[in-house]
Amino acid sequence: MLVPLANEPRDYSWGSMTLIADLESREPSGRAEAEVWFGDHPADPSETPDGRTLDTWLADEGPAVGVPAALPYLLKLLAAASALSIQAHPSKSRAEAGFAREEAAGIPRDAPERTYRDANHKPELIVAVSESFRALAGLRDVEGTRRLVDELGPRARPLAERLAASDAPLAAVIGWVLGEAGDDIHAIIAAASDTHSAEFAAELALVRELDAAFPGDPGIVVALLMNLVTLRRGEGLFVPAGVLHAYLEGLGVELMAASDNVLRGGLTPKHVDVAELLSVLDATPGQVPVSSAREVAPGVDRYDVPVADFTLHRVRSAATLPVGGPAIALATAGRVTVEGAVSATGVELSPGQAVLVTPDEKHVRVTGEGELFVALPGGPLSQRDTPSARREGSSDA
Repeated sequence: MLVPLANEPRDYSWGSMTLIADLESREPSGRAEAEVWFGDHPADPSETPDGRTLDTWLADEGPAVGVPAALPYLLKLLAAASALSIQAHPSKSRAEAGFAREEAAGIPRDAPERTYRDANHKPELIVAVSESFRALAGLRDVEGTRRLVDELGPRARPLAERLAASDAPLAAVIGWVLGEAGDDIHAIIAAASDTHSAEFAAELALVRELDAAFPGDPGIVVALLMNLVTLRRGEGLFVPAGVLHAYLEGLGVELMAASDNVLRGGLTPKHVDVAELLSVLDATPGQVPVSSAREVAPGVDRYDVPVADFTLHRVRSAATLPVGGPAIALATAGRVTVEGAVSATGVELSPGQAVLVTPDEKHVRVTGEGELFVALPGGPLSQRDTPSARREGSSDA
């Protein structure tokens, strides 16, 4: 079956007033539009044409067409005009243990102090749809951060001393920043705001930007320790468990495991559990690699990720992509038609529109001129190394 999906943008404060509206070629709504969710997540399931939510549709119709009761992934359009909270996500084992612990403690799942709202991990992939997409991802190499902090002068000495304390100080430094630094935070932010640097001009400009939005927030100092990344259109960033990240500005397609588990590290008025964040944190310094899609067939690119929850393809021309599980196809440019092997008619998609393709359709056949992202359940990388799509008119499987 081919099931068109619709949803309303979520109006988080960091959302853009224009990016999603411009993608969909409509007038802005006049409110921040941050995310559009395509999936069955109970917090905001998509709606099907008959008025049912997708979670209800899957419960009613899924067994007959080979769809499980719950999708393993959630696909989103994400439009940021300002920074999201700095955050990390737990591994699967930590999520299971944390969820069981909080369930046993009787903490309501919607309580502000609740950390583990489910027992799943939340690896995620973001792909830039705007011409550029800014993000913070991972912790900068220690020598680079020491050079940056040295440029801030005596007001940043408490931070410089902690960075010099050992060969691997970053987890301890983050713990100090978020839990013990007190008034030193304001001094460090002021020093960074007043400093000009050829090497770190973009990072210090970001400090000024963040201080205007989150005055005095300790997360601004955490951001000083992180890599500032700019994705170009079509480039992706995969964030595994434990890696600090924060999206800053731009429009992207985001695909993640179906989970709500977020441990925050600043730039937010929400609950920050420093001890739990440090327990899941991967403080290994170094750049988080930017991922360029790998062409697996003419006009079909794949973003390889080391998890079994999902995989993401980008289709740029007429092509056929086999599906071994429930797929969601989301258009981001032009006008494309999605067809399967069973349904009598296809579904035409404009940018911002999506369709669920159930496994009985066997494949996603794409025609028209545009760009389409296709989310699928993943599998071992060894099984995904063989090209899994063919251009129309080609015999390649």
